[in-house]
Amino acid sequence: MLQELFSTMRVVALPTKTNFRGIHIREVALFRGEYGWGEFSPFLEYGYKECAPWLSSAIEAATKPRPHIYRNSIRVNGTIPALNDPAEIEKIVSSFPGVETFKVKVGENRPEDIARLARVRALNPKAKIRIDVNGNWDVANAVTNLRAIYENIGPLEYVEQPCATVEELRELKQKLKIDIKIAGDEVLRKAADPFTVDLKGAVDIVMLKVQPLGGIARAHQLAKHHNLPVVISSALESAVGINYGLILAASFPQMNFDCGLGTGSLLNANLADLPITNGEIQITDFEPNFSLIEVAPDRFEWWKNRVMKTAEHLV
Repeated sequence: MLQELFSTMRVVALPTKTNFRGIHIREVALFRGEYGWGEFSPFLEYGYKECAPWLSSAIEAATKPRPHIYRNSIRVNGTIPALNDPAEIEKIVSSFPGVETFKVKVGENRPEDIARLARVRALNPKAKIRIDVNGNWDVANAVTNLRAIYENIGPLEYVEQPCATVEELRELKQKLKIDIKIAGDEVLRKAADPFTVDLKGAVDIVMLKVQPLGGIARAHQLAKHHNLPVVISSALESAVGINYGLILAASFPQMNFDCGLGTGSLLNANLADLPITNGEIQITDFEPNFSLIEVAPDRFEWWKNRVMKTAEHLV
């Protein structure tokens, strides 16, 4: 069955509007199955074992029926990369019409981080602000930086992955002494077994990303296991992957956070248009438009080899 599915593979190269995680071109592989297209787009530096959940998600999307959904559109947050040019920040903010929450990348330079956050706050004073550190701080730096951000910017909705490990996050919660909720991302999706991670006293919110966690069914299993509030986010996917993330978000009876699924606004080309309207994205059935964005034959062969090697690590 997998060989037949993999024979449908198409690979596209999607240019980004700005540097995001060092990426200017986002390469994405897609498979067509009975239930539509599935996306496989782990970042290029990931090894085969780390790619396996991403492939499981793509297979699930292409070959399994969709879950029951409780709503047809999802409120999303705007995502602000680690930019320092005020005009560029304004341009990115304006690409998220009607959005009431912004997630801002921080973690490398405190004065620049505060200036970036202040610019976002000035452009949309009523918006909720959450920050994403990608685990770049140790506990001491996290305490210092979060207190400085709190003093200069005001309350945050939450901070995502301020430190790398569960132990550090637990220590941070004990030492911080200010009311900032912590969301866990890499602490789960980078774990060898995310079901064995003890999040008690370490995080308040679980970040679920459909591809890195192995698909919708497994994301629900993790949410039930950890029994914490959840928020759904993307991994800079194409419209195919974003739509699957929207379905994941809609499959929860309650979703109390705006979801990080608006990152299509960071791409200069895509397989379909999923517009943000009044801060929401509609779940859509569509056929991808592959014109002008498929990769050269050598890149296709690279992805074909990657898929086959990754499949050896499926469980």
